[in-house]
Amino acid sequence: MTTMMRRLLGACALTALAMPAAAETLTIATVNNGDMIRMQQMAEDFTAKNPDITLEWVTLEENILRQRVTTDIATRGGQYDVVTIGNYEVPIWARQGWLMPLDQLPAEYDVEDLLPALRSALSQDGKLYAAPFYGESAMVMYRTDLAEKAGVTISETPTWAELLDAARKMTDKDNEIYGICLRGKAGWGENMAFLSAMANSYGAAWFDKDWKPLLTSDEWKAAATDYVTIMAEAGPPGASSNGFNENLALFQQGKCGIWIDATVAAGFVTNPKESTVADKVGFAQFPNKEGVDNHGNWLWSWNLAVPASTDAPEAAQTFIAWATSKDYTNLVAGKEGWLAAPPGTRASLYENAEYQAAAPFAKLTLQSMNAATPDRPSVQETPYTGGQFVAIPEFQAIGTAVGQQLSAAVAGQVPVDQALTMAQQIAEREMAKAGYPK
Repeated sequence: MTTMMRRLLGACALTALAMPAAAETLTIATVNNGDMIRMQQMAEDFTAKNPDITLEWVTLEENILRQRVTTDIATRGGQYDVVTIGNYEVPIWARQGWLMPLDQLPAEYDVEDLLPALRSALSQDGKLYAAPFYGESAMVMYRTDLAEKAGVTISETPTWAELLDAARKMTDKDNEIYGICLRGKAGWGENMAFLSAMANSYGAAWFDKDWKPLLTSDEWKAAATDYVTIMAEAGPPGASSNGFNENLALFQQGKCGIWIDATVAAGFVTNPKESTVADKVGFAQFPNKEGVDNHGNWLWSWNLAVPASTDAPEAAQTFIAWATSKDYTNLVAGKEGWLAAPPGTRASLYENAEYQAAAPFAKLTLQSMNAATPDRPSVQETPYTGGQFVAIPEFQAIGTAVGQQLSAAVAGQVPVDQALTMAQQIAEREMAKAGYPK
């Protein structure tokens, strides 16, 4: 090598060292709910602290998000750098090698502050593969003024019989007041999240210990019959198309007497900036059927994870550390108030006196999350875990297909027994195709 070439190479190396790090763009796939929309609004704080990182958002309805993210991550398409996924997907995808471990979180992130149930659900072989943006169980939210007007009392630990009776009495369809709003939109994470929890609370199970589907059992028939019947008698029109967002809007507009859904909704229905009934909401534990010691076992979290196919892993973890940190919680509280803080992820939030004072539902949320036993979803012996879902890869397809049958029953297109018979056949076929029992 000549002296001139050495000088040129040395000059190039010095120039490269002097240049700032190349800017990176993160494409973030997320769900179109209130907390995630707020995260986008707060993102100026992140970009101000990280000017070399640009954020691009892909915001989708829940069912579509799941389809697109699942396809991209399974094929290693590399379309997204950060994905919003549930605690259903995390352990399954981690075992497949589809996610990167979050091993670059700073010490001040304080992983130990994450609620133990979620930290466990998001870990594989001792490594954290996703960080929870918010966590939830499920609860009863109801209009205290409508309950009083109807002459009904809803206890802190209600039974289904108690709630269904209250829903009928609180219904005033002439004035567009519907006694109860429940998920009817088909999807394993939409109507089947609710119906799986409801069925659990009736003593049902998805499969017996030999993986035989149990969708035509007496317990499933009782749960599905009560669900379809009360939706017909006391639910809003078009209930088969309503998911979380649609029912949230109905409740905030004063159209629902009772709404049974995710605890995360409590912050929205009690926020006077968003809800017309904010000062008229009571809360109770997810109901059970009399004689069955199971209150649904709903445990869910929306989490941020890094696909193994990303070409910006460090920037992706930097963003996740910001979005799921204590500082982010304080940022939201400072701008929007403590009611808007993402719930259900950190012990420190529930030790915060300001949050406790602002959120009348805080104690019940934490109690519900701590009481969930996804390792024992049913009072029956089962070969699976999961609570309001079954933690096997095949459940996405099975749950959605079964959800379509029960959504059709809510719409009055098929009787409940026929819907469950079809659901049983679908589950048997898919499980046989997948080679169960394994």
